[in-house]
Amino acid sequence: MKELIKFIAQALVDHPDQVQVNEIEGEQTSVIELKVAKEDLGKVIGKQGRTARAMRTILSAASTKIRKRAVLEIIE
Repeated sequence: MKELIKFIAQALVDHPDQVQVNEIEGEQTSVIELKVAKEDLGKVIGKQGRTARAMRTILSAASTKIRKRAVLEIIE
């Protein structure tokens, strides 16, 4: 899951070297924290949050396959 979010985020931003992804695993849920450069924050969120919503949808579909819940948090 962590690699999936990192790959998508790096494809979207202008500074792919500043993309940081941290995964906090629980028993049934994983929280994936995404941190990007300040000027790339708008690109990751998208207009009206569409890009962020799309990333969460992809993450949800991938996590359903392994029977584990995953939550994406975008950190400023």
